[in-house]
Amino acid sequence: MDSIIELVPDFKGKIWGGRRLETEFGYEIPAGPVGECWAISAHENGDDVIASGAYAGKTLSWLWAEHRELFGNCEGDVFPLLVKIIDADDDLSIQVHPDDAYAGEHENGSLGKKECWYVLSAEEGGTIVVGQNASSREEFAQMVEEGRWDELLNVIPIHTGDFFQIDPGCVHAIKGGTVILETQQSSDVTYRVYDYDRPGDDGQLRPLHLAQSLDVIDYGMAAPESGAVTAPEVDGVTTLVTTDCYTVERLSVAGELTFPTPYPFTCVSVIEGEGTVNGKPVKKGSHLLALSACDALELTGTMTVITSHL
Repeated sequence: MDSIIELVPDFKGKIWGGRRLETEFGYEIPAGPVGECWAISAHENGDDVIASGAYAGKTLSWLWAEHRELFGNCEGDVFPLLVKIIDADDDLSIQVHPDDAYAGEHENGSLGKKECWYVLSAEEGGTIVVGQNASSREEFAQMVEEGRWDELLNVIPIHTGDFFQIDPGCVHAIKGGTVILETQQSSDVTYRVYDYDRPGDDGQLRPLHLAQSLDVIDYGMAAPESGAVTAPEVDGVTTLVTTDCYTVERLSVAGELTFPTPYPFTCVSVIEGEGTVNGKPVKKGSHLLALSACDALELTGTMTVITSHL
C-alpha cells in the first residue's frame, strides 16, 4: 500500500463562483460558475474518490471506515479535516459557523466548523470581512435590522499570502476577486447572516439563518486588523496556526526540503510551482494525503506547499 494517496477533487457550482479553478489551476471543471474545489474531503456532501493504487475508485470515507490502521488508528466517526480551494468571483454571503457543541445539538450531530484561510490571490485593493463590532446579541440584531453593515462588519485589506484563522462564532465573508485555500473541520454547516438580497439559481432568495447566527456569534471576540503572516520561517517551514483541530504549515521548497510527518495523516496541497513529493511529480493544484506510514515528506523542486494535520 502506498503511504501517500492522491484524490479526485469534487467541484461545486456556486452563484458567486468563477472559472479560475480552470484557468489558474488547470482543473477540468463543470460548466458555469464554479466556486469550490473539495480537494481532500470525506464529507458526505463531497466524498473524494481515490485516484490510483490499491484502493483506486474507493472513497476517502470508505478508507477511513474500513482501514483505520492506515490513519494510525485515529479516533473519530468521520475523517476530521476538509481542504478546499475557494474561487470567489463575487462576494460570498456574510456568515458564521457554530462550534462542535452547537452543531452536535442542532445539526444532526455534525462537527462544528473551525476553519482557516490562506490567500492564494487577491485583487489590488481587495478587502475581506473578518469579525464584527457589536458587543451583544441585541446590538447585533438591531444593527442588522437597520442595515448598518458598514458599522457592523470588520472589513480589512487583503493581500496574496495573508492568513486568517476563523474560529466558530466569528462573522466573516470572502469578497469577490479572491482565491483562498481553506483548511477546516469536516463540516458543511454555515449560517447566513446576510446575502445582499440576491437570488439563487432558482430565482429565489437564499435562506438566511439569523436566529442561529445570533446564538453562535462570539460577541467578545477581538477582530483582527490584518492577515499578514508574522510567524518566522525556520528551515523553509512557517507554522501558520495551531488549534485543537489542526496545525497548518507553509513549506517553501527551493531545491530540497525534508518535512517530518509523525501524524496519523497529513494533507498536502501545492499552491505554487512544481517538483516532487516522495518521488511523485506534483505541480500547482496537486493535492496528496500522506497516511500514517509516511514518516516524512521528501520535497524537491521550486514550490510552495500548504500542509495540515491533527
